[in-house]
Amino acid sequence: MDKIVIAGGTGFVGQYLSKRFQTLGFQVVVIGRRRGTIQWTDHSSISEALENAAILINLAGKTVNCRYTEKNKAEIFSSRTDTTSILGELVAGCTNPPQLWLNSSTATIYRHAEDRPMTESSGEIGTGFSVDVATLWEKTFFDFKLEKTRQVALRMAIVLGSNGGVILPFKNLVRAGLGGIQGNGRQYFSWIHIEDLFQIIQFLRCHDDISGVINCAAPHPIMNKTFMATFRQVMNRNIGLPSPKWLLEIGAALIGTETELLLKSRWVLPEKLENSGFTFRFPTISSALQDILQRG
Repeated sequence: MDKIVIAGGTGFVGQYLSKRFQTLGFQVVVIGRRRGTIQWTDHSSISEALENAAILINLAGKTVNCRYTEKNKAEIFSSRTDTTSILGELVAGCTNPPQLWLNSSTATIYRHAEDRPMTESSGEIGTGFSVDVATLWEKTFFDFKLEKTRQVALRMAIVLGSNGGVILPFKNLVRAGLGGIQGNGRQYFSWIHIEDLFQIIQFLRCHDDISGVINCAAPHPIMNKTFMATFRQVMNRNIGLPSPKWLLEIGAALIGTETELLLKSRWVLPEKLENSGFTFRFPTISSALQDILQRG
């Protein structure tokens, strides 16, 4: 039985991946902070889990869905770089280390883009706090030079699924008649269905010629106005009042988050995956939302 180790595996994405791998007969070992997982302080148990593992998937990191206070910013940095460093040192010490190490990153590493899409080969790295986090995270990961372990950083777009993430807040907005555009509605929204993320991991396992950074994003990103219109259509809601930037600023402060999550234009394409022959099960936002909303 092949073994998959998922670090930070108790969240929305980690739980989905765990269930999917278990369904296929894999042994899944989770590293985390909750009871029933291997704790981050238990380095000997982590090392034991890593020995002879087929894949290590690191998803660990404090959510960015919070206010960017100095305390939160420090925790966002450390929760990513510290855990990646722990794993890198322990993988390097393994006799039979994981064949493949997939480390989370984010498509937010690219600049705000309304003029052209960002690919792995031609994308421009942006500026600001979120970009600094992603850049240091990837540097920490790739600073480990591991002879026996292939390393891939997953630059993930917004992950869409029925049991967590951003879908529920958007669903509540649409249901309340507030599912109009956010800001000017022209910012691009790059996304990926959570099942396609799982399929990408399976694909990478079988294609040992792929390493480095990979954009995990559906091939058809859309503008915010298209995303919201499609969401309303799938939910059979005709009315969707818009949310101008000033209103979003007030709302973000009230619920403890940042408007960047809605207003940054993420226009990201999966160039490497498509060039390698990967086929998305949910390439369009309408197919993704229809599948997710009928489940939830």
